[in-house]
Amino acid sequence: MSSSREGICPSNRQPTMYPAKDIHVLVLAHPVQGHINPMLQFSKRLASKGLKVTFLIPISTKKSLNLVNASSIQVEYISDGFDNVEADKLSTKEYLEHFRLSVSQSLSDFIQKHQSCQENPAKVLIYDSFDSWALDVAIEHGMQGASFFTQSCVVSCIYYLVHQGTVKLPLDAVDGQGRVLCDPPVMSVLGLNDFPSFVADVHKYPGVLDIVLGQFSNFRKAKWLLFNTFTELEEELVNWMGNQWSMMTVGPTIPSVYMDKRLEDDTGYGLSLFKPEVEACLRWLDSKPPCSTVYVSFGSLASLGEDQMEELASGLRSMKSHFLWVVRESEEKKLPRNFLQELGLDDDKKGLVVRWSNQLQVLSHVSVGCFMTHCGWNSTLEALSLGVPMVVMPQWTDQPTNATFIVEVWKVGLRVRANERGVVTGEEIESCVNEIMEGGERGKEIRENSLGWKELAKRAIDEGGSSEKNIQEFVSNVLDLCT
Repeated sequence: MSSSREGICPSNRQPTMYPAKDIHVLVLAHPVQGHINPMLQFSKRLASKGLKVTFLIPISTKKSLNLVNASSIQVEYISDGFDNVEADKLSTKEYLEHFRLSVSQSLSDFIQKHQSCQENPAKVLIYDSFDSWALDVAIEHGMQGASFFTQSCVVSCIYYLVHQGTVKLPLDAVDGQGRVLCDPPVMSVLGLNDFPSFVADVHKYPGVLDIVLGQFSNFRKAKWLLFNTFTELEEELVNWMGNQWSMMTVGPTIPSVYMDKRLEDDTGYGLSLFKPEVEACLRWLDSKPPCSTVYVSFGSLASLGEDQMEELASGLRSMKSHFLWVVRESEEKKLPRNFLQELGLDDDKKGLVVRWSNQLQVLSHVSVGCFMTHCGWNSTLEALSLGVPMVVMPQWTDQPTNATFIVEVWKVGLRVRANERGVVTGEEIESCVNEIMEGGERGKEIRENSLGWKELAKRAIDEGGSSEKNIQEFVSNVLDLCT
């Protein structure tokens, strides 16, 4: 049995059950790993309370998903319209428009079929906020909509303020200290370069900017707004947003075995776009002392330049700690020549490079003492929920904003800074990792803060917690609607 930060055996406590037999809900995911996982976890929570959940994933037959275990819900695939389309020849804007038109039709067809053959068809569609047009499809079929925001409240708030015209593009500082926003007050920590890249560099991502702002195009027609965060983590923003509209925090959406342990079979996300090298990771980690290893991963989408890969490799090679580095197959060619050969093959080697890992298993392992991350929201919530300090190296989208809050607001990490060429040097990486791993005053404070947030995250999703109460209220709302 592999070592872990704490025992993760399911407890005998069970989640509160509701008389929800035959009450059906549909869930439409946006087909990206970072969007599927939180909605899948939320769906499991609903199923644990007796709701019947059908989870819809738009996909073409060319793609494949490693669906490991989602037995409590029914997973269905609907067409994304790309079976006979050369997607790589489309611009981002063309791609997204084709996706919208195709999935709108696929979703409509599915709902129509579902309503014609079910005695008690679903009256609620939970949809990813990125796909706001799904609400219009639901309304056409007489259904209520619940918009699920997979990103943080701070990022969602920024997009809302831009959409409303409160924040003008291109961004500009409102005072001599480089601040763009001072209300809510916590936003004042954000400088121009800390905003999501889609609004910070407005001309670079025109198609995607439309999507992130479009989340708020029709959101007031949704009956529920659900956010993958917990109140205690973003309390000031939750209160501010709650004064603008009704919303519910329902996170962190992390498998129950790592949190409250009330969902017996919920031991992992159950779905992966890549195949993790589970045994190799755990065997190697088991051979390392407690808190001796840095885990390095930049998620499923981020891509580093060759210069940056070389500096990262140099920093990892020079630091005192062991390291486990996830380098996707498509990125391997950027590794410095002979880097893998230098590491050797035995379990005593300083570092291990894998193509993909089960991130929760790695972060919960007793040998891991630090997480070097791109600051995707799922990775951020996982590290916070498992009490792992972070060294942050954001790349794009919401990551610069998350990184600023990790360092300045939640105080659970250090941020590496790029040089004049836009590259983070190996020395900078080594210095930040060493500061956390070697137990100096600042590193000790960061570790203590990380453990504090871990307890608050678990409490939020456990019985009587802020997110658990909201999930129960949502289920009660659905029951009232359907009975």
